[in-house]
Parts: sequence; C-alpha cells; structure tokens
Amino acid sequence: MAEANQQPAQQFALQRIYIKDVSFETPQGHEAFRQQFKPRINLEINTKQNKIDDSNYEVVLTLQVTATQDEKTSFLAEVQQAGIFAVAGIEGAQLRQVLGTVCPSILFPYARECIDNLVTRGSFPPLMLAPVNFDALYQQALAQAQQKAQDQDANETPTE
Repeated sequence: MAEANQQPAQQFALQRIYIKDVSFETPQGHEAFRQQFKPRINLEINTKQNKIDDSNYEVVLTLQVTATQDEKTSFLAEVQQAGIFAVAGIEGAQLRQVLGTVCPSILFPYARECIDNLVTRGSFPPLMLAPVNFDALYQQALAQAQQKAQDQDANETPTE
C-alpha cells in the first residue's frame, strides 16, 4: 500500500539539440560595409513548447538580432534553436517552469554561437550576446499574465 502512494521519481533528460530554422539578411548589401560599423543591436527572445508524447517535449528558443545604423538595418539574424527533452514525474506549474527556464538556459549557448557564426560569416564583426536570466524572464511573464487577467476581471461588468 505504501508503494502505491509514492510519487514517481522526477526525471529530466536532454534527448537532442538541433537547429529548427535559421535566417540571415543583409538588406543594404554592400552599402552596409561602406561606413564605420557602430550599430544599435536589438535582441528579441521567444520560447515555445510543444508536447510530443507523454514524456517528451520540444522546446524552441528563438533569438532574433537586428543591427541598425543610421535608421537602416545592417543585418538581421534569426535562429530557432530547438531541443527535445524527456520529462517524467514533473507536472503543473513546476513543469511549466522547467520548460520555460531550464530548457531555454540549455539551448541558449547553442543559439548564441549560431548567431555569432552567422554574423561573422556575413562579414560583420563578431557578436557575443550576453547571458540571459531565463528565470527572471519567466517570472516577468508570469507577473504580466497575472496583471492581464486582473485587468480583464476588472473590466468585466456584472450583468443584472
């Protein structure tokens, strides 16, 4: 009887890391190289999760880097770095947190290296992105979702 009440052991394992999509554009062409390169760099980060089966999840980390100079785009690099993760014995909020923080943290160094490689192959100076705190981003997203839910509840008017 005691064995039936025990929860299954928590398991988390990386199965595979791969590039799902990659893109690099130099909209200005050769004109981008005719001036001293001092761009403004903008980084956008997104993650999404897909349940593959009962114990496997695909997590996709998307990094989009845009370099602009004088209001013109010098380059745009985008990488969708994906991983397949086996997860067992983790559910609910804890599962969402693992998929939203641990998995992207594992994928980020691969995506960062891919972005740097694309940029240097595009004949631009190396671009080493700073580390990202996915725990803080996750907490921020939770807070925004809670605020949005509260705002929607406040805006709903009871009907009589």
